[in-house]
Amino acid sequence: MTKDTNKDGFAPDVLDTLAAVAPAATWMHPAWIAIMTQVSTALATFVTARFKEDLDLQQALLRCKSLAEAQHVQAAFIQKAINQYQAETGKLITITGKMAAEQHPVAD
Repeated sequence: MTKDTNKDGFAPDVLDTLAAVAPAATWMHPAWIAIMTQVSTALATFVTARFKEDLDLQQALLRCKSLAEAQHVQAAFIQKAINQYQAETGKLITITGKMAAEQHPVAD
């Protein structure tokens, strides 16, 4: 009697993959999941706000009466976007930095 070494179907491959990555996933504990939830929420909120800014820009450009006015509107939009991206980056660094500090506390 010979042992069948052929894998039939999808499940054995998935189980083998999960077994291979399980040791590496030990760091995914509730604190990590909570931080990643904060990151996801912050990103979703930011993207939503930026999308609204994009829509507002289109409306503002349609109301412009001159090229100079349109350039001013675009310049203000770009500056506001830069400021918002910088602020959001700071928030994400703070959130993930807190996670890193909790994972690897500095010895006194």
